[in-house]
Amino acid sequence: MSHRLWSYPSDSAVVAGEDVTGYRVEAADGPVGHVEAVLDRDERRCLIVDTGTWILGRRVVVPAGTVARVDCAAKAVHVALTRDQIKGAPAFERDDDFWTTLGRYYGAFPGFGPML
Repeated sequence: MSHRLWSYPSDSAVVAGEDVTGYRVEAADGPVGHVEAVLDRDERRCLIVDTGTWILGRRVVVPAGTVARVDCAAKAVHVALTRDQIKGAPAFERDDDFWTTLGRYYGAFPGFGPML
């Protein structure tokens, strides 16, 4: 497993355990949704992101290693992914198979894999 993907980068201004729930998520090419929840486990730190409003939105996982920076004043999390990369991620599920699928998805991006 790549710990780099599951840990916040040292230059992102985020520390493990920091609550950014409700913050706007800014992809490299624009807004993509908001942080619905923060998962902060020793080996799997990530954000659950709601990518839309009401019925059209999906919940996806954005690994902590993709966080470029956090702007607490603006309540925004900036990530090093495009909107399409985030929206194309598998929908969040609460089962073990989901994490395998997610690992394959993010492992396809240069600099982020492998995750398994």
